[in-house]
Amino acid sequence: MPVIYLLHVGDAKEDYLLEAEKEYIKRLQPFCTYNTVAIKEEKLPENEDNLIMVKKALKNEAERIRQRLPKRCFKVALCVEGKRITSEGFSAFLSEKFSCYSDIVFIIGSSHGLDEQLKNECDFLLSVSDMTFPHRLMRPILAEQIYRAYTILTGKKYHK
Repeated sequence: MPVIYLLHVGDAKEDYLLEAEKEYIKRLQPFCTYNTVAIKEEKLPENEDNLIMVKKALKNEAERIRQRLPKRCFKVALCVEGKRITSEGFSAFLSEKFSCYSDIVFIIGSSHGLDEQLKNECDFLLSVSDMTFPHRLMRPILAEQIYRAYTILTGKKYHK
């Protein structure tokens, strides 16, 4: 069975976001193993406009992400400069990657994003929209899109 990891910086505290994510993870059980891994978010001082401090924080978070990556996985960073694809395209993308890899890892950074070097190390950069979403909201959105991709692959009626 394919294995999907979601490595995310920080943790959601809002029950409604956690419940939405849990619902899609439950729906994914027949299709894949879906693991979420929380990475400790760096604390920044109130004056977080200090670019040097933000870059240092992102570098520290990236190191913790690297430590949690499975061996021989396909790494996907969610970031604004990534490629946008349709739900059908995402479904085909997952199918193609799982023909070569047993593990796909999606990486969601903090509200400051991801370290540039870590993004360069990823195999694919994905953007889900031209709009900006809170990083905590991306967890249920991604789980829903992965579920949608599997329903497209299996011909289920969820996708319209």
